Amino acid sequence: MGNFKGEIMRYTRREFGKMALSAVPAAGLLPAFGGTLVAAPAKVNSTIRGVDLGMNVPYNFSDMGMSGDDILARCVTLECGNVELRSQPVELFLSAPVVPPAPARGTTATPEQTAARQKAREDLRKWRTSVDLGRVKPFRQKWEDTGVMIQIVKFDAVDSLSDDEVDYSFNLAKACGAHVLSCELALPLAKRLAPFAEKHKMMVGFHGHNLATPAMFEEALGYGPYVGANIDLGHFLAGNNISPVPFIKEHHDRVTHIHVKDRKLNNGPNVPFGQGDTPIVEALHMLRDNKWKIPAIIEFEYPIPQGSDRMTELAKSMDYCRKALES
Repeated sequence: MGNFKGEIMRYTRREFGKMALSAVPAAGLLPAFGGTLVAAPAKVNSTIRGVDLGMNVPYNFSDMGMSGDDILARCVTLECGNVELRSQPVELFLSAPVVPPAPARGTTATPEQTAARQKAREDLRKWRTSVDLGRVKPFRQKWEDTGVMIQIVKFDAVDSLSDDEVDYSFNLAKACGAHVLSCELALPLAKRLAPFAEKHKMMVGFHGHNLATPAMFEEALGYGPYVGANIDLGHFLAGNNISPVPFIKEHHDRVTHIHVKDRKLNNGPNVPFGQGDTPIVEALHMLRDNKWKIPAIIEFEYPIPQGSDRMTELAKSMDYCRKALES
């Protein structure tokens, strides 16, 4: 999987990814030239020894504006069958109103730009509270037909959402087939979302960066039974200078998923898997050996080495985790 053999191999996998999107799984067969039936491409499967190995998309592809089809094709190419999917590609599929980006850092918006963003934001709010989420079905079906499961849906800037939009966020995640809604950790937000999560009977996985301490996570978990922790192995280690393994072990029933990356201690840099201080293999073995249903989601953040490219490095990261789980 991780051993890409030049441009020909990369091209072949891309073409397979595109072909898989049009597979007909119900029949299990595809028509070939001359009318002969041939086997449809096998579904993607990245559940290794019981651990759902996946990726944070489209974040890992460094393009938050990607369409669902483009994201899915890349997932198939990488043989990634589990994802934490951002809300943006789903809303793009549903033709949601687009809010203009904020001004670049160091610049000030004109009054006209500010007014345009405010109007677009209000249009989006109204759209979210009235859209028929039954329209998500073909989006979800295409992913499931290829074997790529949307396990988690990530929403950005949840603290800026109205209560109606929070309800919409949970419902959108459910419509995608997810069992977790994820967002950034802030204690006031965790306290606010706890009753929504209980109402929808759906876990919220709060993602902590390097400033998030074990005490912060434990306080958040105390706000309600559907409040969970998305433990980022690299951030936890680099920010706290301790292994995340004991925390996961103690709170495994409330850990919604882990983010897999490798970092150095003392807020050190992100590095290719196996070159840092993060106990990736130990954490993966713990999930595997205890049969805990905690997805391991790769979050790609290390600099791309000279002469390589993002897809090659993502393939290497997936391969590192596969081999760790199989060892």
